[in-house]
Amino acid sequence: MHLIENMNELFARLGSSPELIVIFTISIIALSVMYYYVIKFLIANGSKSLVGLFVAISIIVGCIIMFNEQIDNAFMLVVPVILVLFVIVLYPVEIRRIIWARKNMKMLDVKHDGGIYDEEKVENCIIEITKAVQDMAKNDVGAIIVLSNGNIPEQILDSGVRLESDISSELIESVFFPKTPLHDGAMIINGTKIVAAGCFLPLTQRDNVPKELGTRHRAGIGVTETMDVVSLIVSEETGIISVAKAGNITRYADTESLKKTLRKYYWQ
Repeated sequence: MHLIENMNELFARLGSSPELIVIFTISIIALSVMYYYVIKFLIANGSKSLVGLFVAISIIVGCIIMFNEQIDNAFMLVVPVILVLFVIVLYPVEIRRIIWARKNMKMLDVKHDGGIYDEEKVENCIIEITKAVQDMAKNDVGAIIVLSNGNIPEQILDSGVRLESDISSELIESVFFPKTPLHDGAMIINGTKIVAAGCFLPLTQRDNVPKELGTRHRAGIGVTETMDVVSLIVSEETGIISVAKAGNITRYADTESLKKTLRKYYWQ
């Protein structure tokens, strides 16, 4: 009865005030948009189980409020705010990446004006990058290659040397050859171009990074925490190839996993 009375009272108030209709409509749209993006964010970050929990909590709280006369209906607005704050606390790294991506988003240069990918050129880039990384791994040459989407801040690019060159294994290997001026920094690739080399990256501040991973790995992880990029890291000490994405690192990447990572980068 309480629910029916509330609904009748709400419709009566809306019918007597056009202003309330506008406010009510805007509120419904705003809440719907918020719920949509929260659910989309959770799904995109592999948290489908939390989506069910998110929806279930909202329904349960909504039912409690509707059928309990002692609770103010306005309290319903507090629930989505608390859930959004919970997501922000749980996924700070992913949210920072989204903010950076929105701020610096550009199109990859592998697209033509008509939106068609140059498949042959892309496959050649994949072959050249894979060959260079594997050659450096065999020779214990340290390297960081960042696969960007045009979303690297200018201050990082300016910390190195601008190249704007086509991708080739010879050029990549020569940049990271020991004792050359640029070998200690990171190479930034955007689409089918090597944009810059010798760049300095932000280091991860996480305490749970394995102690055997040095500055090169911490830099490769750190840049993926704040930007939607992928880092390919070759260890100078062991020759192990690692892939860093979204603040997480996967070690012992082989030929197939490298190609899979690169294809996902180009055909995302």
